[in-house]
Amino acid sequence: MEKTVSEHITRLIPEDNHPDHRLKLDNIRRAMDLIDPVFLNSPQYDCEPLSEAVGCQLQIKVETANPIRSFKGRGATFLIHERRMRGEIEGRSLVGASAGNWGQALAYACRSHRLALVLYASTAANPLKVERMRGFGAEVRLEGDDFDAAKQAAEAFAAESGGMMLADGLDPEASEGACTMALELMSARTPPDCIVVPLGNGAMLTGIARWAKAANPGIQIIGVQATGADAMEKSWRTGTLAFPPAVSTIADGIGVRVPIAEAVADLQGLVDDVHLVEDAALIEAMRLFHGKAGLVAEPSGAAGLAAILSRPEVFRGRRVATILCGGNLTGEQMRTWLG
Repeated sequence: MEKTVSEHITRLIPEDNHPDHRLKLDNIRRAMDLIDPVFLNSPQYDCEPLSEAVGCQLQIKVETANPIRSFKGRGATFLIHERRMRGEIEGRSLVGASAGNWGQALAYACRSHRLALVLYASTAANPLKVERMRGFGAEVRLEGDDFDAAKQAAEAFAAESGGMMLADGLDPEASEGACTMALELMSARTPPDCIVVPLGNGAMLTGIARWAKAANPGIQIIGVQATGADAMEKSWRTGTLAFPPAVSTIADGIGVRVPIAEAVADLQGLVDDVHLVEDAALIEAMRLFHGKAGLVAEPSGAAGLAAILSRPEVFRGRRVATILCGGNLTGEQMRTWLG
């Protein structure tokens, strides 16, 4: 009988080929003992129907079977734990901005520690995600037309009130928490030789790449952005921050218009390529997840599979892993996109 992922996870830290990186391997290993267990050891398995459909040996890691239906709980619970241990948040108001999943994760983590939290989201935010952020106890303020406008409002409020801004992609602990997904993937009996990861503000992609490249320097790491939200792809590819005037994609979770300089720098030397996918490919991938694996993926959560569908020649015949990183869809979205 095959052992569980947790029984396979090594207690060893791999040799560090990027010792000056912001994300520290010993912190990542330590995070496995500190993250709320409800977010750890998520299902990961070879999905034969999906493999047949896309022409590669596809391993999927399902990060939606938890209270917030996304991977963000890993980084948020580690971040709040570390800030509390260092005594940085006592007596301060906590502030965040989110398209929805990071906000849910922060709200969940803050509720566990009985900490008050103010979250900003755009006026166009997914109503299900807004409802769940409030359900976990956060005060949610809707401002701005997109995520980055809401984030600017949050930063202004934090500066004026003396609060602490908790930023996914900027705070290294959020990325180090996300790194634990790679620790689990690379501890599998047969690890992948390529991992395809959705790219929003960079926390997940950097985190996975950081540990996976240390465990196997030859592994290929590919990020995925929507064509209508390519700020991080352009910034990574050119080495100069790119600021498109607007975002146009159904993938709200990776719809970043203003890249984080630290996150762009974190990706350098770890990521082999970034692919862009159309919204039509995201919908096709969502339908495949649902039809072939019985899983519900939001557009951002299906981005990795969309990239594999869009460029099958890159992945054909290989052992590839991707992350189903979010599954928060409203009833209307499910009817529209999944039929």
